[in-house]
Order: sequence, then C-alpha cells, then structure tokens
Amino acid sequence: MFFNDHAPPHFHASIGGAEALIDIETGETLRGRLPRVAQRLVLEWRSRYAAELKANWDRARKGVREPLERIPGLDADDD
Repeated sequence: MFFNDHAPPHFHASIGGAEALIDIETGETLRGRLPRVAQRLVLEWRSRYAAELKANWDRARKGVREPLERIPGLDADDD
C-alpha cells in the first residue's frame, strides 16, 4: 500500500517476480497476476484482514503520513 495511491482502495501483493493489485473490498485483481496458489492465499488473507486493510488505506489517503498499522503477513503464526 502506498501513500496517496490511486482509487479504488487496493493493496499490492507480490511473490517471486509476479505482482498484482488487489481490490480491498471485492478481492478482484485490478492489474497483474499471481500464481494460482498464491492468489488463493492472498484472497483468504484479504478476507480475514479487510477491515484493517481499509483502515490503513484511509490512513494512507489522508496525506498526513500517519503510520500504518501492522497487519500480520501470510507467514504469521496464528497461535
């Protein structure tokens, strides 16, 4: 996620040399492509953290450079 990025609210996901922009609200791939397994994992992660992603998007769009909240990555322990 980048400060003052373009709408719609989205985040950037990458693995290896592949990158995709994912719509926070719908999970639609706006641009790019990820391998199938990575895409599935990213969409599950997006679903789990959609509220946190949207809150960070709102922070980033304010233009005051408020620090974004840390969101656990795919490799985070659930325990």
